Amino acid sequence: MAVVRDLRVLLRFPSFRRLLAVRLLSQGADGVYQVALAAYVVFSPERQASAGAIASAMAVLLLPYSLVGPFAGVLLDRWRRRQVLLYGSALRAGLASATALLMLGNAPDWLFYVSALCVTAVNRFVLAGLSAALPRVVDAERLVVANSLSPTAGTLAATAGGGLAFVVRLAGADSDAAVVLLGAALYLCAGLASLRMARELLGPDRALVRPRLTAAVAGTARDLVAGVRHLTAPPRREAAWALAAMSLIRFCYGALLVMLLMLCRYALTSDPDEGLALLGLALGVSGAGFFAAAVLTPWAAGRLGPGRWIAVCAGTAAVLEPALGLPFAAVPLLIAAFLLGLTTQGAKIATDTVVQAAVEDGFRGRIFSVYDVLFNVAFVGAAGVAALMLPPDGRSVPLVVTVAVIYAGVATGMARFERQ
Repeated sequence: MAVVRDLRVLLRFPSFRRLLAVRLLSQGADGVYQVALAAYVVFSPERQASAGAIASAMAVLLLPYSLVGPFAGVLLDRWRRRQVLLYGSALRAGLASATALLMLGNAPDWLFYVSALCVTAVNRFVLAGLSAALPRVVDAERLVVANSLSPTAGTLAATAGGGLAFVVRLAGADSDAAVVLLGAALYLCAGLASLRMARELLGPDRALVRPRLTAAVAGTARDLVAGVRHLTAPPRREAAWALAAMSLIRFCYGALLVMLLMLCRYALTSDPDEGLALLGLALGVSGAGFFAAAVLTPWAAGRLGPGRWIAVCAGTAAVLEPALGLPFAAVPLLIAAFLLGLTTQGAKIATDTVVQAAVEDGFRGRIFSVYDVLFNVAFVGAAGVAALMLPPDGRSVPLVVTVAVIYAGVATGMARFERQ
């Protein structure tokens, strides 16, 4: 099997193995933490969640990071990325523990959201660092394969972490706080795993490192403008197009996720525990789609080119999403979850490859932080649109059709750009 052979080749690089271990532990913890939050906010029997409440929670958790994300990118291009992974993981462990205490103490919602916001902000910082560091641990020839396997393995780890959280909760955990503490322990393990790498390994180059915070933050606006100019220069136009396309695909994924949450909570079953189990199954099936994307994308992107593969993924979703989504039934939705997992992750692998190949090392941190900011804004925007369009039970034909039209627009735009 080609993917197994590629993975064996990459695992011969000791530094790649160590970076991958940090990613797996970190994103596994993300999966545990996110499922615990979803269970607490959406599936608690005492809470009657609405699409508007879900959208508000997403906005509180993600939009503030969009203001600090570009600054994080500048720091990733100035601080040792190994240290970012170490201290970021330790900080998330502490903040997640604080979230668990707030759950146990029935703290006000705003305080709970502030705690969760801090975990999410640091999490995005760490993910951007992992992506920026990847070209430092593999050679250029194997970068596309590494981009296929490493982020996909992380996504699968997040799915496995979410599955573990579902099992722990449904098996009789006393509270969602216990699940959050499990996530905190995994965050701490990720920090310890980063110690296996040398401080200088993940870059940036020593000449770019500025240990003092004031020195690193000074000139941030100038650095960001330089980063945007670097991205939009003619040799890197494909990277800018790929980022725009992936942001729209992320918008579609966010809208469908909110719809799925509402369907699992109210339309497909009346029991919150059954709804949570169905959501877990859907996310697991979507994770299988991520794995399929890791197997298929290196071959498809090699044949078509990354940009054309993004167009194919979006076009496939445009056709299959309404066909499987409009029945609003469990089995078609599970099939759709697999296919959308495949196409979304396939497009993301291609986008990561285009950006990493086009962007110089001194700019990668800030570009990937902007990448994450675009992800967050698109996701929150999708949740807001879904809140306006979704009825109480989550069945919305207009939303399904709107998402299909956006997918079709992305496919058409990327295909035209590649032809030019």
